[in-house]
Amino acid sequence: MFENFNVPQELRPSDQRFGVGPSLIPNSHISALLEQAQKIVGTSHRKPAVRKLCQQIQEGLKQYFDLPAGYEVIMGNGGATFLFDMIGLGLVKKKSLHYVLGEFSSKWYKAHKLVPWLDVTKVEVDYGHGVHPQASADVDMICCTLNETSTGVQLTELPDVGAQTLLAVDATSGAGQIKVDFNKVDLYFFSPQKVFAGEGGFYFAIMSPKALARAKELEQRETYRPEVMSWKNAIENSLKNQTYNTPAISSLFLVNEQIKLMNQLGEAEVIRQAKEKLNLITKWVESKSYLDFFVKQKEFRSQSVATIDVESKYSVGDLCERLRSLEVAIDIEGYRKLNRNQLRISLFHNIHYKDLEKLLKIISLAIESEK
Repeated sequence: MFENFNVPQELRPSDQRFGVGPSLIPNSHISALLEQAQKIVGTSHRKPAVRKLCQQIQEGLKQYFDLPAGYEVIMGNGGATFLFDMIGLGLVKKKSLHYVLGEFSSKWYKAHKLVPWLDVTKVEVDYGHGVHPQASADVDMICCTLNETSTGVQLTELPDVGAQTLLAVDATSGAGQIKVDFNKVDLYFFSPQKVFAGEGGFYFAIMSPKALARAKELEQRETYRPEVMSWKNAIENSLKNQTYNTPAISSLFLVNEQIKLMNQLGEAEVIRQAKEKLNLITKWVESKSYLDFFVKQKEFRSQSVATIDVESKYSVGDLCERLRSLEVAIDIEGYRKLNRNQLRISLFHNIHYKDLEKLLKIISLAIESEK
């Protein structure tokens, strides 16, 4: 199917990268890296050049999110999945409650479940459905996933938790274009290879004074924790504008370029543009009988990851293979473990609105050519 389909020249997008991660890194960021490469790439991460870069990132994120006083940007190697274990080992006293909406929130729950001294529970909904997390006085950490990358479900509300409870938010594919009240959040973490257009293998963890105090308290606990997962090491080094172990400096540079780009607009404008792209997707899906949203509840439809079911007689696998071979669109298949005839399209900041318009027209043209 689709083997004879061709794309009109006028519909070819300026960039073929519409996947939800790793995300589109602008060529301008790569060019800037090449210009500065001899000054930072291949140099010590303990020296001024790289520490200044780390400081710019930390200050840029504080500016972009308008963080409350006392909140710190902690960073290190490993990524969000690495943090699932690090959080369980070093920030949960006894009990964590997890809201499970898909594959990644499930991974977080399973990571804590394997820690033998923790009591771990979950509230789980069917994939494609949302939930309104609730506070619980019975746990010392509530774990929420802001945007479930596998399903395209985003949370629209976060609970107010008590003084003895931390609210932890995995914001990996939503950070930067889904609004959050940081006064409610104690730990907000993400990998930068989504909206912030870095590469994998790194994490940023925004911590409230309450979370910082919890980390210090639990550092004295006599339980197993690899040294690389020590919050003490991560915090102490981050406050010196460096990482505990050697980072990929090129990725830090690319993230910093993206933060500068987004700070020029401000969070409100970035979010407006994200909603504009979601509106474009919504009108398209609603106008085509062979398409349907995987996320049926409008309030939970992500403004960073769109998941769209396609009528079964049109093979999404064949379509994506053809578009890839034409160098028109790559990585727009649905999440593999869902096993659905589904498209998953990035609405990240670097996806241009006009390119998204072209992609939707191409998909429609391809499907309708098979009718």
